[in-house]
Amino acid sequence: MEIERGHPTPEDAEFRLLVEAVLDYGIFMLDRTGVIVSWNAGAERIKGYSAADIIGRHFSVFYPPEDVAAGKPDRELQVAEAEGRLEDEGWRVRQDGSRFWANVVITALFGTDGRLRGFGKVTRDMTERRNVERTLSERRQLLRHLVDAQEAERRRIAWDVHDDAIQAMVSVGMRLQLLSGRVPREEIAEIGTLDNVVHEAVQRLRELVSQLRPAALDQLGLGNAITAYLDDVVADWNLSCAFRNDLVGEPPRECAITVFRICQEALANVRKHAKASTVAIELSTVDQGVLASVRDDGIGMEVGAAWTKTKQGHFGMIEMRERAETAEGWWTVASTPGEGTTVEFWLPVMPEPRP
Repeated sequence: MEIERGHPTPEDAEFRLLVEAVLDYGIFMLDRTGVIVSWNAGAERIKGYSAADIIGRHFSVFYPPEDVAAGKPDRELQVAEAEGRLEDEGWRVRQDGSRFWANVVITALFGTDGRLRGFGKVTRDMTERRNVERTLSERRQLLRHLVDAQEAERRRIAWDVHDDAIQAMVSVGMRLQLLSGRVPREEIAEIGTLDNVVHEAVQRLRELVSQLRPAALDQLGLGNAITAYLDDVVADWNLSCAFRNDLVGEPPRECAITVFRICQEALANVRKHAKASTVAIELSTVDQGVLASVRDDGIGMEVGAAWTKTKQGHFGMIEMRERAETAEGWWTVASTPGEGTTVEFWLPVMPEPRP
């Protein structure tokens, strides 16, 4: 059955030429019962049928047997007629029997009298996109496992250092203080020197524990973890610190950990290389993700040269970028000699609203 048509115009002919030439989309028409009455080059490329092979056949030939048995093709026409259009994604079948993942839009076509004349159908092969999305999903899962494994190991080491090494050193310090009251006066100064060494070692170990696994990251969230790190660790670096947190929600755990680690590495680079007096960190929610920047007023650098001078300690730049890109985000650095450096990065997330 042919779809009823009025008298063709030159514009109709031009439009038909356009539709027939499109290769990225299968565009064809069905009569009221679902029989194919037109076919374009895109439909032939996607589905494998020539116009001579397919025109006059029912469009259910494109559906897997299980969908045909379930009545899906006819049901889709019914929905399209009732609602004006239907959009669906699912498996479809090519002429050679292979399957592809398709995005399908069926539009009901009504005449001026309100009667159904047929359907327009647009099909796009989304197999490659679906494969990419599945790959990205697997990559996200791998990232979660990687982050979990890294953080679990950091936590284990931090606990071991805290419960073993630090406690042992604290005990040594207490014994030295007791001993100072029992030794000859000429040895008290030496005991005091040893006590100072032990105290400094304890402080360094506590800083290491904080770097390995700041408790605030688990207990209080990303913003508070960065604040605590600035107060507990960076404060001893003779840097004036500013922190602005404009996040509209707390990021998921994997994202929060990655943001914290990149900021931590950026601050370490400031300490090692920048010779800065101030550093500022900013967090904000942009494009359903976390945008972060770490800016200092140090000596700056030639950014291009920094990538080639890894022996001078710029491995941190590579690590920061790899962390961001592994999380499907981006990372960049801007710097001018004598004018400081800004590290900026973005990680994609859907923030969870604060209660």
